[in-house]
Amino acid sequence: MDSATLISFLALDLLLVCVPGADWAYVITAGLRGRSVGAAVAGLVSGYALHTALATAGLAVLVAGSPTLLTALTVAGAAYLVWLGWSVLRRPGVPEAGGTVVTGGGRVFLRGAVISGLNPKGLLLYLSVLPQFLVTRGAHLPVPAQTAVLGLLHMACCAAVYAAVGVLARAVLGARPAAARAVTRTSGAAMLGIGAFLLVQRLALGG
Repeated sequence: MDSATLISFLALDLLLVCVPGADWAYVITAGLRGRSVGAAVAGLVSGYALHTALATAGLAVLVAGSPTLLTALTVAGAAYLVWLGWSVLRRPGVPEAGGTVVTGGGRVFLRGAVISGLNPKGLLLYLSVLPQFLVTRGAHLPVPAQTAVLGLLHMACCAAVYAAVGVLARAVLGARPAAARAVTRTSGAAMLGIGAFLLVQRLALGG
């Protein structure tokens, strides 16, 4: 695996990570509701760490070859997004103008891990995009090691981008409760909408 391959993967991966989705919505919501951005980001990254470990062990190939298993994972992730988005819309709490309170770090971490662990976009990356950058002939590193390297690059991109998004959202909107509440509601609606779309799409394909 040469530097050109790594740079190409990094460029594409950054593009995918920078596209707003469920991960963005969650880290923005966590920050604006006075929860730990660090815990939210760590949870999201840990979900992708699981993806990386499974892909390195070769289990990603098994999932890709099992439409039933892939459908089950996608439906589970979509249903969780619908529930979480609805919860945010019902209670769009935001930090007070005077400051923020960091609460529930463990719960924030676990929710982040579940969201990224079941994120259909993450499944797509590990099952469809990442394998295209693996060198199978004449490579200095075996395929599992290459998979681990690319997975770690993805995790680093996620950590950097999501941390920046969460911190900027809190810094810009933390003293603007009305605007923060609107963004929180938008994030909740995005999670609910993404989850509902994926549920309908996957169930329609399954049917």
